[in-house]
Formats: sequence, C-alpha cells, structure tokens
Amino acid sequence: MAVQKSRVSPSRRGQRRSHDSLKGPTLSIEKTTGETHRRHHLGADGHYRGKKILNITQKD
Repeated sequence: MAVQKSRVSPSRRGQRRSHDSLKGPTLSIEKTTGETHRRHHLGADGHYRGKKILNITQKD
C-alpha cells in the first residue's frame, strides 16, 4: 500500500484540485435566427450553421 512521505498542505491540495470544478456547456448564438444553442449541435428550430437541416413543427 502506498504511504505518503509527508503531509500535503491545504494550499498544495487546493492547487491540485483547481481544475476539477464543473463548467457549463459552451453555447453559441445562431447568426441567422439569433437562437442560443450548444456548439456543434442543431438548434431547436432545426438550423445548423445558418442552414435549415431538419423540418421541425411546433406543438401547440
């Protein structure tokens, strides 16, 4: 079993954990419609990179 050679200070522990925080998804704004969507994904209206890819009908 591995045993540490010396105690790790809270500062050193915090430096090691500094990159572990969660980040939100990266978002983009569609140029033609102004809609916000996840990068490299279709928007809710079926547009991708300014072109209509899917015909999506809205349910009322």
